[in-house]
Amino acid sequence: MKLKTVEINEFQSIRKSNPFQIGDITCLVGKNEAGKTTILQALYRINPIIPSDAKFDVTDHYPRADVEDYQQEVENGSRKHAIVVKATFLLEEQDIKKLESDFSIGVLNEPKLTLSKGYENLLYINLDINEKLIVDSFLKKAPLPEDLLDEFSECSTLNSLIDVLKSKGNNTEHSKQLKNILDEVQKDGGIVSYIYDKYIKASVPKFLYFDEYYQMLGHENIEALKNRVSNKNFKKSDYPILGLIELARLDINALINPDRTEWLINKLEGASNHLSKKVLKYWSQNKYLQMKFDVRPARPGDPADMRSGTNLWARVYDSHHMVTTPLGTRSRGFVWFFSFLAWFDQQQRKQVPLILLLDEPGLFLHGKAQEDLLRYIEDELKGNHQVIYTTHSPFMVDPRKFDRVRIVQDKSMDSDEILPAEEEGTKVLSDILDATEDSLFPLQGALGYEIHQTLFIGPNNLVVEGISDLLYIQTISGILEKQGRTGLSPKWTITPVGGADKVPTFVALLGAQRGIKVATLIDIQKKDQQLIENLYKRKLLKKKNVITYGDFTNTSESDIEDMFSPGFYLALINSEYASNLDAPIEEKAITNKSPRILVRLEEYFAENPIKNSVQFSHYRPARYFAENAATLKSNIPSETLERFEIAFKTLNGLL
Repeated sequence: MKLKTVEINEFQSIRKSNPFQIGDITCLVGKNEAGKTTILQALYRINPIIPSDAKFDVTDHYPRADVEDYQQEVENGSRKHAIVVKATFLLEEQDIKKLESDFSIGVLNEPKLTLSKGYENLLYINLDINEKLIVDSFLKKAPLPEDLLDEFSECSTLNSLIDVLKSKGNNTEHSKQLKNILDEVQKDGGIVSYIYDKYIKASVPKFLYFDEYYQMLGHENIEALKNRVSNKNFKKSDYPILGLIELARLDINALINPDRTEWLINKLEGASNHLSKKVLKYWSQNKYLQMKFDVRPARPGDPADMRSGTNLWARVYDSHHMVTTPLGTRSRGFVWFFSFLAWFDQQQRKQVPLILLLDEPGLFLHGKAQEDLLRYIEDELKGNHQVIYTTHSPFMVDPRKFDRVRIVQDKSMDSDEILPAEEEGTKVLSDILDATEDSLFPLQGALGYEIHQTLFIGPNNLVVEGISDLLYIQTISGILEKQGRTGLSPKWTITPVGGADKVPTFVALLGAQRGIKVATLIDIQKKDQQLIENLYKRKLLKKKNVITYGDFTNTSESDIEDMFSPGFYLALINSEYASNLDAPIEEKAITNKSPRILVRLEEYFAENPIKNSVQFSHYRPARYFAENAATLKSNIPSETLERFEIAFKTLNGLL
């Protein structure tokens, strides 16, 4: 059974949410105070895993601005109690198999169940039932004599069948049997309730709501916990620890009075190891952690509420640093993840269908850990459970699956004017065109991050300094390949970073991505020598992956322009700047002795400025070369092509 649509009305900040679709994974995005938690809290109450959480309370939950008006209207009979949640489920084959077996295929006109609940705290059930098929089925279960069957068979509803049965007043064994069947249906509240209770109810998913308040504290007094269980007066943090105890196949009494210490240790280790393996499968932040649980008599110096009886302590062992620390001192993200798994894994063992409502699940997690959590939801939960989660973090939005996103916003938070009643309060939107800029921020962030990851990034990244390098490399590579020679492998993605000073940052960012190979082909100058050496000395890259143009020009300093012969490069400049030069620049006019032609040109243009205050840009010759390669290729000196081919062979050898 899958939840398909939800609508929420008159609950806290919500007036009318709009009906919205639910998928296998649904992401509710919005800024703080938009009403994301409110949506989960309302939906949770329709069928919560903790039965005591099922109640809607007018005082606590009705929109506060109008609660007194609402109560007076209900009391004087001018309106009925509000229906807060309307949830529609799609029934799957296994949900109706027994129903159709007992009645007939097609007994439901549509395989759909709608559950509604409001401040009366009554569950309203809607099923589209083919009553004629049910009537015929009941008649088969209590076969009537031929003289009665024709008249009863004309009935198309249960009420008409009951009326005919009453009018006959027949006390035959057949009619008594039919009456007993109908009495059972009526006692259950009618045919819809009868079918729901007998055939559908067991398949309706429970809602498991989890937020930061359900996290383990890391230590519990077992007698106090036992007392809360006996009185059904739970703290939210009790649920994951009780889940862990049950997962260890223990009960609270066994923790207080175990028959054998070794037996108790083994039980707790088994449960903690089971959960530790699950956590570490998706916890890339630290792979050296393992949960440890210990049961000890209380001591006078223990926390104030743990100085008598028996205490349960949760600790985290770090095998790298060879130390254990209290669970409560670890990162809140790790505690959240472990606590959720402890409770959820215990509930899974009960084989009760669950829909997970996760409120800000990545709130305390680093961006990469949030990606780990998304991977866990995708790999472990999807397919077995529907997941609805809230976030305002870009890292908790999968930019490849924006169809999962529902935008939650409350325009009244940002407006100084009184809005029309239909626009007031929290709304859930599927169309981003209706969303405000603040509401869209997580989506913009997620999309920007994805563009960063994919625009100039692939599994094999060649870092160059700028767009000029990209144009020269791509153009020369194409010319070489047309000559049957070696160009740059298409497996390389050329990644321009905007200057030598940015290379280390980009290399660190790219190299941190799993499964990505990085190499450089960059300029070399004396002032950047240390920066380049640090790329491999600090182990950002292997030394063989740090390649400069000087490796192929055999000079101490070199830019990509020095891969060309000076005469050919000057010809590019003369053509590109023809309208702004008094005369073409001749090689003999460049007198500076620097190994870099760009430095020599800088001195030349300082003494011979380009007309009309035009500034020299090394990008323009590169663009000219790319645009006119077909006519220029025959003029490229052989030594230039030789240098580039050696460079490409060197780079391709790294793949």
